[in-house]
Amino acid sequence: MQCPKDQSVSLVDGTLSDKLTVQHCPDCQGNWISTTNYEAWILSQPPRLAEPKLITKSESNLDFVPSPNDNRAALCPECQHYLTRARVFYKRCFYVERCMHCGGVWCDKGEWEVLEKLGLHTNIEQLFSHEWQSRVREMEYAEKEREATTQKLGDKVAEMVFELAEILENHPNGDFGVAYLMRRFNK
Repeated sequence: MQCPKDQSVSLVDGTLSDKLTVQHCPDCQGNWISTTNYEAWILSQPPRLAEPKLITKSESNLDFVPSPNDNRAALCPECQHYLTRARVFYKRCFYVERCMHCGGVWCDKGEWEVLEKLGLHTNIEQLFSHEWQSRVREMEYAEKEREATTQKLGDKVAEMVFELAEILENHPNGDFGVAYLMRRFNK
């Protein structure tokens, strides 16, 4: 089997997460996880959450630098179909790749370890769902909106706005507070 990112390098046997058999690239340090090996490994794991949780801003600040190979197109080392990408992070974006034909997964250097830290390593298939990718896009939009608000209002005022928004959102009559503010600005 050849490395999906560099067809001139042969993959070698390796392991991840205590007994997950993979094919490892000695050059780029990426790992190919076959469907058969992943499914067998999953069966040996404790029960998992039905759906992985979305990554919060604080979790997204993990000390991780995506691989320079992350943006390269890749072919499945098993069946030579193109790999499909799923965005995992919204702050430090990286992509896990999967073959939609045979189901194998490619993780560039360090990606598996991040998936483990976030508890996503046992739910990889859900990362490729429309629902997950939509939620990631929503979080990206919310983060950009928050950054724009901070840029326009400054750190201090923006933080007060965010705090007030959270208070009103969680208050049973918060909509009255929002209506009051809107009336004040519609003069």
